[in-house]
Amino acid sequence: MIGRQFAFAILVALQIDLISGFGTNYWKIREQVEEHRDNVMRKNIKQMYHPRFPSSFEPKPLPEMYFTQPMDHFDPTIKETYQQRYFVNKEFWKTNGPVFLYIGGEGEISSLAIQGGETYVLAKQYGALMFAVEHRFYGKSINEDGLKLSSLQYLSSQQALADLASFHRFAEKEYGLTEQNTWVCFGGSYPGALSAWFRLKYPHLVYGAIASSAPVRAKANFEGYNSVVAESLATPLVNGSEKCALAVQSAFKTVDTMLDMELYSQLETDFKSCGSISQHADTFQFVSNLADPFMGTVQYNDEGAGYNITSICDDMLAKTSPYQSLRYLYEKMLNRTEQKCADNSWENFIKQLSNTTVVKGGGVGIRQWLYQTCTQFGYYQSCDANTTCIFSRYMDFGHNIDICQQVYGVSGDEVFKRVEFTNSYYGGDHPRGTRIVFVNGSIDPWHALSILQNETATETAIYIQGTAHCANMHDDAPRDLPALRQARKEISDQIGAWLKEANRKKDTTLYFV
Repeated sequence: MIGRQFAFAILVALQIDLISGFGTNYWKIREQVEEHRDNVMRKNIKQMYHPRFPSSFEPKPLPEMYFTQPMDHFDPTIKETYQQRYFVNKEFWKTNGPVFLYIGGEGEISSLAIQGGETYVLAKQYGALMFAVEHRFYGKSINEDGLKLSSLQYLSSQQALADLASFHRFAEKEYGLTEQNTWVCFGGSYPGALSAWFRLKYPHLVYGAIASSAPVRAKANFEGYNSVVAESLATPLVNGSEKCALAVQSAFKTVDTMLDMELYSQLETDFKSCGSISQHADTFQFVSNLADPFMGTVQYNDEGAGYNITSICDDMLAKTSPYQSLRYLYEKMLNRTEQKCADNSWENFIKQLSNTTVVKGGGVGIRQWLYQTCTQFGYYQSCDANTTCIFSRYMDFGHNIDICQQVYGVSGDEVFKRVEFTNSYYGGDHPRGTRIVFVNGSIDPWHALSILQNETATETAIYIQGTAHCANMHDDAPRDLPALRQARKEISDQIGAWLKEANRKKDTTLYFV
């Protein structure tokens, strides 16, 4: 899941010319996490098919498939269309078996989504046909003019859900599906919210939904994100400590004091800034970059590339003062992500974010996603004085709103109105749906906007102590906590119960593997 606080892409690594500066480190962490996930999944696939000679086998990607979608599902006078990419995996499918729909989100989708991971394991267990559908305006599911404001008006969660409904009709015809094939949808992070909302708004099409790390409550000023980060850094279960959290807080207090004293040159030297940070907007980017290693590491704890709460707390206690430890940690981060210096330029950010050149595929669609946050969700992580945030008070909420106005022409008042509408439309964290399972980890900051307790008898929650963002969606690993393994079993059991229930209603035989 992406917040405006982290809104910068890894330009060289992802080979897209979208954004540079402000929040760069988060995106570099995210890219390395995604690369680690893909490598782990490829390794698991290799071992599955060639356990004796895994190095000699490279998993073959599934063919890319495309389906023509209306640009606007709700206005028949709009004739424009786009090609939506999807993947299909029939490896375990039994004729009357279920259909598992993996929902894409704010980036390109990979066929690996249904060649490994939780959905794949469950499909093997229940004999399911698998689809993975890319979100409109991301990856390769975008027209050449898709980044222009005239096109972005058609980018919304409502249109994305209508895409899924349209895909459902298409898939039934294309793959000979009938009412005997029970659909279950899956998603993590923003797609986790889409999974819940698809069941909520289209209950006649999908029988049940698994919504992992799903921030179903939109919130403009998401102060709670950094509150969870602070709690996670102090949690012994994941090798955090109060001493670690206090060291981070102390280091940022020193940074703030130096900023108050206008010691910009010293900070630029200490933290290898590419340019001046004396302008307020550049200062905001600077402190955001400093916070990124902590925010990104907590969100993706223990997902490879050397990023976890254990290592970051070790670094923050390594030197004689918290400030020197922060310098040490930040230099390691720059080296690890191959940065000679950190670009803290607000001007560069606005310039890159305003770029409307489409490069299909490759990474996260930053311009598109920030448009969605301005027009629907908010999700802006601030460090307000009245919160438990342990980072810089210069990480103010206002600059996030400035982006909406400067880049998309959406005022701050309009952002709040649209966030309120989103919660009214979907029900926020009280959607009152049926057959939805919300799965969250205690370390993941996004759980603050999800559902952590059962809402109804069939709208239930699984809360996993000690796990981070979308942890349940990955393959089993030796280091998995028992609570995570138990959560995966509960999800599997719930899907099995849904399928049996659907089977009884249809009076047909459900095939299991």
